[in-house]
Amino acid sequence: MRYLFVLIISLMFSQLGFSQKIAFEFEKVPKESGFKMEGYWVWCGSMINVGSTYHLFASRWKKQGGFPDGYRQSSEVVRATSKSPLGPFKFEEVVIGERDSSFWDSNMAHNPTIHKIGNEYVLFYIGCNFTTYSENYNGLLRRIGYASSKSITGPWKRSKKPIINSESNNPAILIDGKKVLLLYRDAQLKVVLAKSDNYKGSYKTVNDNLSPSCKLEDFYLFKADNQYHIICEDNVGGVSGHERWGVHLFSVDGINDWKPYNPVVVYNHDIEFTDNTVLKCTRRERPQLFIENGKITYLITAVYDGKNTWSQPVKLKRPIKID
Repeated sequence: MRYLFVLIISLMFSQLGFSQKIAFEFEKVPKESGFKMEGYWVWCGSMINVGSTYHLFASRWKKQGGFPDGYRQSSEVVRATSKSPLGPFKFEEVVIGERDSSFWDSNMAHNPTIHKIGNEYVLFYIGCNFTTYSENYNGLLRRIGYASSKSITGPWKRSKKPIINSESNNPAILIDGKKVLLLYRDAQLKVVLAKSDNYKGSYKTVNDNLSPSCKLEDFYLFKADNQYHIICEDNVGGVSGHERWGVHLFSVDGINDWKPYNPVVVYNHDIEFTDNTVLKCTRRERPQLFIENGKITYLITAVYDGKNTWSQPVKLKRPIKID
């Protein structure tokens, strides 16, 4: 009788449209999964499905460049494929590499995030050249731009100019009806939210300091239960109490009053393998979500084990429905 009562109440809540509880719980993964490249540091990782193939866009740079700072001089964005969202992924091509030094992104490309917008595939990323320096940062100016294509295999047309013409990193994009939200950080890890009527811009800042009390980076934006959500890296542990763990924030209007979600922790630094061993990552960053058929089914993070780096998808135990 008690079971029947609980079942009836659960069905009533479901029919009345009560919110789901968003919880990120993960399955174990095979050791031979993800995207790795011999002789390269591999970082980031953003995935999209086209037909029966999973395409993973990631950053790479030669190991001679050092980790992590070598990306600033020689990172490029590549595409890899697999028939499974877990991989292993096979390298296919360089998508955003070096080009003539007159362009804003001529020497470096990093932080890819791939989206299908209308009938186009749009790849957002950061880039720089070796001649433009940041006024507020002791280094080259990194800015957000994009490349678009009607086909996932290209050709890709790069933006002639960045869409944010100031120091900007870690782009996250949400297509929200007729508007586009762009989340990023500056050199001091100040989080900025901007809005536009078109992914190409122009973007207007709607929140110039989204997280004044905590340093956050590596964002992903999504919408669920008529609320706006961010998963990101808790850079110094100000939200979760753990440095560089993944955390979850939410807002009712998607602009202001961002608060920690409950549960706040999305992931820690442990990845469980199907052979029952556990990798305790030295670094685990740049969370991206894979969304298919209106549900979040995988988390992708960049992983450093102290010797090598790769992009690692992990499957959710329970998919999360999005708006």
